[in-house]
Amino acid sequence: MTSLAGLEMRKAYAATVEELYHEHPNEVFALEADLSSSMSTLGLKPIMGGHYLDVGIMEAHMIGTAAGLNVVGGYAFVHSFGQFLTRRAMDQIFVSLAYAKLSACLIGSDAGVTAEHNGGTHMTFEDMGIVRVIPGIHVYDVCSPVQLGYVLRQAYDRKGLTYIRTQRKKPAADVYEDGMDFGASGAHVLREGSDVTLLACGIEVPEALVAAEQLAAHGIQAEVVDVFRIKPLDADVILGSVAKTGCVVTCENHNVVNGLGSAVSELLAEQLPAPLWRVGVKEEFGQVGATRYLMEQYGLEADSIVAAASAVVRRRKSR
Repeated sequence: MTSLAGLEMRKAYAATVEELYHEHPNEVFALEADLSSSMSTLGLKPIMGGHYLDVGIMEAHMIGTAAGLNVVGGYAFVHSFGQFLTRRAMDQIFVSLAYAKLSACLIGSDAGVTAEHNGGTHMTFEDMGIVRVIPGIHVYDVCSPVQLGYVLRQAYDRKGLTYIRTQRKKPAADVYEDGMDFGASGAHVLREGSDVTLLACGIEVPEALVAAEQLAAHGIQAEVVDVFRIKPLDADVILGSVAKTGCVVTCENHNVVNGLGSAVSELLAEQLPAPLWRVGVKEEFGQVGATRYLMEQYGLEADSIVAAASAVVRRRKSR
């Protein structure tokens, strides 16, 4: 199996799809909508032959193709930038795949601020919210190439409908090493703490770890949990952490509406009410800029997590 640690996310994606194709040559397909060079999948064409399809700039048609392939026994890994998959092709995803109870793995890349210089029209802060309402779908926001490879394999094994959002380039930090086994979980405790729970996903996971170090310097022990599966949430891990700390900060490279923050709020409101603060994009569109600059502009960096955690700890103590 290819070593994925340290790779760009797109190269980890291409490597994993290639491996799955070799393991299941009659079943696995890779579909692109004119973004093969952007996602490093162009090299799959000579390897997969007719099992690699670039349909051009026709995302809705690509979803229909994935549905048709599944009807005759195929399983497609379907990639485009997140906004093109979810905004443009929602009806086809909902009807042709989900309603028809067919299987496919949808990969939305350039998540949130990682779209960088593609600008506001290409910066998806809403993709998880769009697909999260689909019955039965599994939704992921991954933070490392190792985790991406694992989730892709999990999606293939589970079948059904899966949406994975990811950046294309190399993450800011390697959170996981090769061989990491996530089991059937959807959340993983990266750092234990007793004062506040930091629930993070995607590119916010390394930021939450940095924030935890800063909080520790001020006497606040933060528990950091990588919530890589947004739907269905891993309630056992999340509730177990919040029961210990008594307060929560969610951290996402996404609109705070209908993403991780909303999902956790719904869970806690029903099962374990606790003070909660959401770090994420608030009532704003995207813009052109480097990832780090945009994280600062939208309050997604470690300092914003520290401020939110300090505020929610004070709220907990005042109750």
